[in-house]
This record gives sequence, C-alpha cells and structure tokens, in this order.
Amino acid sequence: MKVFGIAGWSGSGKTTLLEKLIPALTARGLKVSVIKHAHHGFDIDKPGKDSYRHREAGASEVMLACGTRWALMHECRDEPEPQLADLLTRLAPCDLVLVEGFKQEPVPKLEVHRPASGKPPLFAERDDIVAVASDEAIAATIPVLPLNDIAAVADFIVDHCQLKV
Repeated sequence: MKVFGIAGWSGSGKTTLLEKLIPALTARGLKVSVIKHAHHGFDIDKPGKDSYRHREAGASEVMLACGTRWALMHECRDEPEPQLADLLTRLAPCDLVLVEGFKQEPVPKLEVHRPASGKPPLFAERDDIVAVASDEAIAATIPVLPLNDIAAVADFIVDHCQLKV
C-alpha cells in the first residue's frame, strides 16, 4: 500500500479536497482507503445502543456488522494514542491510503494552503510536504497545484506514489 498525506491548518479544506479526490482516484481503478486523525475525542456510537453499552461495560473492542458495512471500535483506555504505522496494519489491502491529519508523521504530504486564512504555510518547515495545493498563486520551491483542479492533484499523487492506473 502506498501512503500519502493531506495536511493543512484546520479549516483549510482538507476534507473537501479528499471528498473530491477519492472519486477521481477510484475512477482510475484505484482502491483507496482513508485514515483521518481527530484532535478531539469522537464517538461513532450512540448512547443507549447495544454496542455503546458493551463498550461502557468494559469491552476492549466492539465490532458492528450489517450487510453493507462493518466497523471495529477499539477502546484505548490505558493505552497510548495509536501511531499511524499501527493503524495502517489494521486496514485491508488497497492501492492507496490517504491520510488526513497526522502532520508529524514522516509520510509524503500535500499541503492545502489558503493564504487568505492568515496562517503560515507548513511546507516551509516540513520536508515531507512534497507539494502544495492553493487557491492563490504562491511562491514555493515545491510543486504548487491549483486547489480546485482535482485532476491535477490526482495526477500528482498517482505520479508521486508511482501507482499503476
């Protein structure tokens, strides 16, 4: 599996880019998975549901399954936060894993940067950012891609990861 990150400040448009990028990549015949890092706690379960009650009772893992999907919830409790490498081992084989967040992990990344946000670019500080997608022309020593040109972003990722499409 190839791993490629999408990084940027909160509100920069990472999720929106991924939402458009995934169908562009799958249309090329690639099997794509995503790992997203959440800075704050989250819960995909609902209080009162059986699975929630199982976790609250102390189960370390609860798996939900139906005819269209399954989900595994693992409670960390006294364990440290999982690292990206550990999470990657839990995914089924695919061609490409897109990673949203995990800024500090040393995987090649595309930064989503919007100068109007007033936030400094990350690519100036990180050598694992191999390209930047922006809604404005910016000066950089790495490739700058138009944020709204999804085909160009997809082409860059396919080429950088040396994926066969």
